Amino acid sequence: MREALESWHFGKVLYAYRTHPHHERPISQGAVANWLGLTQAQLSRIENGPAPQDLSKLMSWAHSLEIPADLLWFKLPGSRHQFAAPTKPREQAGRQKPEQSSQTQGSTLLPVVVDGQTVFVPIDASTLATSGLGSLSAISADSTTSAEHEAMSPLHRRTLLSGIAAAALPGLGLEELQRVASALDDSRRYLDGPVVDYFRSQLESAKHDDGTLGPKKTLPVVLGLLGAIEQHARNVKPRARRQLLSVGADGAEFAGWLYRDIHQPGQAGFWYDRAMEWAQEADDAAMQGYVLLKKSQMAYDDRDALRVLTLAQAARHERWQLPQRVHAEVTQQEALGLAMTGEPLDAVKQKLDESRSLLTNMPSDDPNPLGAYFAEDTLMLRNAVTYTEAGKPSMAVELFGEAIASGTLSRRDTGFFNARRAAAVALCGEPDEAAQLGRASAEVAHTMKSERTLRVLGEVLHTLDRWSSRPAVRDFREALRAS
Repeated sequence: MREALESWHFGKVLYAYRTHPHHERPISQGAVANWLGLTQAQLSRIENGPAPQDLSKLMSWAHSLEIPADLLWFKLPGSRHQFAAPTKPREQAGRQKPEQSSQTQGSTLLPVVVDGQTVFVPIDASTLATSGLGSLSAISADSTTSAEHEAMSPLHRRTLLSGIAAAALPGLGLEELQRVASALDDSRRYLDGPVVDYFRSQLESAKHDDGTLGPKKTLPVVLGLLGAIEQHARNVKPRARRQLLSVGADGAEFAGWLYRDIHQPGQAGFWYDRAMEWAQEADDAAMQGYVLLKKSQMAYDDRDALRVLTLAQAARHERWQLPQRVHAEVTQQEALGLAMTGEPLDAVKQKLDESRSLLTNMPSDDPNPLGAYFAEDTLMLRNAVTYTEAGKPSMAVELFGEAIASGTLSRRDTGFFNARRAAAVALCGEPDEAAQLGRASAEVAHTMKSERTLRVLGEVLHTLDRWSSRPAVRDFREALRAS
C-alpha cells in the first residue's frame, strides 16, 4: 500500500486497497466503485489508465477511504500535512520534503457534499480573486487564515456558500464551480424584482442549451440556480415560497436528468427526491406525477423491468392531473414496461397506439410547458426502444432511422439514439453497420461527456463480440476505448 501511495497514482492506490491482505478476500471493483460514486468501468479505467489529476476527486476518494493525510501527496482539509509535488516522485521518494507552513494565509474552504458527507476543498486567495468565488463567501478570504478555518464549527463552514452548501456538487472542477458562482451571482441581482420569472427563464435557457453544451457545462448552472432558489425561498411569504418551490421542483427534476446523463444515479435519485418534496410543498400535483415518470425512466437505466412498469402505472393515476402530453409519455413508458416484462406484443402495441392518439389529439393551445419535448419524433424514438425490448429489432431500426433523419434532434440526442440504433442493428445480425453507427456515436458521446450513451455502446460492443475479428468492429472497439 505504501508503495502505491509513493507512486502518486490514485488508481494504483485503489488497486492496492482492494487487494490488501488486511481484507479476508479482495474487494470487487464494483463494491469500491459504489463507495466512490463511480461505475465499475470507470474504476477500471482509473486503475489501469494515467494518474488522475483532478484534485477535488482525489480529495473525495481519499476521504471516502479514510486514508491518513500524512500518507498522501496532496493536502486534505483539516490536516497539518502539506507537501510539494516533485516532478518525478519515484526519484525523490527518499528525499526529505520541504516543510511548508500549515497556516496558508488567505485561504478558505469550499464545502462540497459527496454522498451526504461534506468535504471542504481549500481554495487560496488568488484563486478566489480570479474565479469570482470570493463574492459568495460569508467570510472574507483575505481576513481569515486556514488555522482560523480549522477552528470553525462544521455548521459555520457551511455558511461559506449559503444555499448551495446543501446541494450535491460531486466531481466539479474549478471551471464548473465558477459557473455555479456565476449563476448565484446573477440571481442575486433579481432578489428585489420578479424572481420567479427570472428563475424560470434561466432554467428554460439551461434546458435549451443542454442538447448542445452537454451535462458537464449545463449542470453547474442548474445547481447554482437551485441553490439560489432554496436560499431565497426561506425569506418570502408562503404564497411566494410555493411559487419558487414549483420552479425549484422543475429544476431539481432537470438536475436529476443531467446526473443520469453522466451516470451518477445516486445524485440523480437525490434530485428526483428533492423535486418530489418541493412539488408536494408547492401543491404541484402534475410535477409529482411527472417525477414518478422520470423515476420509471431511471429504472430503465438500471434494467429494472418491474419498477419501469409499476412506476409508470403509478404516474398514470388521475390524482396527478397530468397535461395530455405528459399523459401520452407516461402511456408510452407503460408500453416499454410491458415489453420488458414479456407481455404479448399486442398488449404493447395497444399502449403505443393509445399514446399516439393522446399526442395527436392534444389541444393546440395547451399552455402547460411540462414535457414539451415529447413530440412525434420523440414518440417514434421511444417506440423504437420499446420494439427492441419486445424482441422486434428490425421494426426498431426503421423507426430509429426515420426519426434521426428528420434532423430535429440535438447533437447529444442524435449520438444517444444512434447508439440505440446500433444496438438494434447488431441484434439484426449486421455487425459492420452496427459498428459504424457505434463509432460515430462514440465520438459524440466523448465530446458531450454522455456516460449514458457510452453505457449503451458498451452493450452494443458486447452484442458484437462474436464478430470481434471484423475490421469495423475492431475500429469501433478502439473508438470506444478512446472515449
